[in-house]
Amino acid sequence: MSEHSATVRWRNSGPGMDYDSYPRDHQWEFDGGPVVGASAAPEYKGGAGRIDPEESFVAAVAACHMLTFLAVASKKKLVVESYDDHAIGHLEKNAEGAMAVTRVELRPTVRFAPGMTVTAEQLRSLHDSAHRNCFIANSVKSEVVVR
Repeated sequence: MSEHSATVRWRNSGPGMDYDSYPRDHQWEFDGGPVVGASAAPEYKGGAGRIDPEESFVAAVAACHMLTFLAVASKKKLVVESYDDHAIGHLEKNAEGAMAVTRVELRPTVRFAPGMTVTAEQLRSLHDSAHRNCFIANSVKSEVVVR
């Protein structure tokens, strides 16, 4: 149906590959031109101020849920004024004992246009539909929970 690509570039700027000192900083390049400075998470010797793969994964899950939620709301003629989410991914050992992002908790706050009444039950239904139809959530085996 569609393909999506990214180019990841890393260069060794040091004299060798000692685990404690080889550089983790690299770049992600996307179609359309954006270049993102990335690295390992700081606790894995990554560079500060750069995006790491784990937080990128959490952002991808949260963004996909949001975009799907907005599509579902628009089809129901609901006007969303704002959508904010502070998503949290949990990196821990999975059932097989391997480190994995085992769970992503989405914590969206949605504000609808003035005069638009959406009950808690309707909001839950919108989130359930967004979750069922989110491409990223359907692609991962980590649990995704909307709180």
